[in-house]
Amino acid sequence: MSRKLLTLLAAAAAMGAVVSGAWGPDAEASSSDYEPVLDPANFVAVIDNPYFPLPVGRTLVYTGIKDGQTQIDTVTVTDQKKVILGITATVVSDVATHDGNMLEKTFDFYAQDDQGNVWYLGEDTTHFLPNGKADTSGSFLAGVNGAQPGIIMEANPQIPDAYRQECAAGQAEDTAWVVGTTGTVTVPYGRVRNVLTTLEATRIEPGAYDEKVYGPGIGIVREQALTGTSEFAELVSVTE
Repeated sequence: MSRKLLTLLAAAAAMGAVVSGAWGPDAEASSSDYEPVLDPANFVAVIDNPYFPLPVGRTLVYTGIKDGQTQIDTVTVTDQKKVILGITATVVSDVATHDGNMLEKTFDFYAQDDQGNVWYLGEDTTHFLPNGKADTSGSFLAGVNGAQPGIIMEANPQIPDAYRQECAAGQAEDTAWVVGTTGTVTVPYGRVRNVLTTLEATRIEPGAYDEKVYGPGIGIVREQALTGTSEFAELVSVTE
């Protein structure tokens, strides 16, 4: 096991109390201790956060393994908008395929406030099952059925910041911690310097941890599961 992986797992263990408290079996994802109030007047039209920029027309392609099979993930920043909680959000398409067959199609909704924080306001996701049926679990919309908005990327992330990313009870309950603000990673896309690393967990899968690495001016460049079966995705290309 690599030193980096050991360090991240140690960080996960250190955060165990936080996970048990905020996301433990008895916690409510939409509890009254987390009810951010967002003013639409404090949001801007362009998402240009250094670690999560979403210029319209950008397409990022990832390759990796999920659920035991190879996968190609294509993320496209569309010119579509969706109004959520009075905020005009950018719609991002995320399509996962295996050997040309669609596995999952998701529309994610993001908006940036005037301080530079990128908020996650919901997702419309469809997982295509082998039996031909479609599973839409995981979909949520902030302000609907108790779901709350979350932060996908802070304006100025620093160790040991922690923030909720998704907050819909039983559907999407992710939280993240900043564990690294320097370093270099190499992925098929190339060598990426000055990366930001986060550790993520979800109340829906207790004990499961993921690592995400973000590149400046790019967004996610690599993500991998730190527990359970081997799963990862690495950036291959970025086109505008």
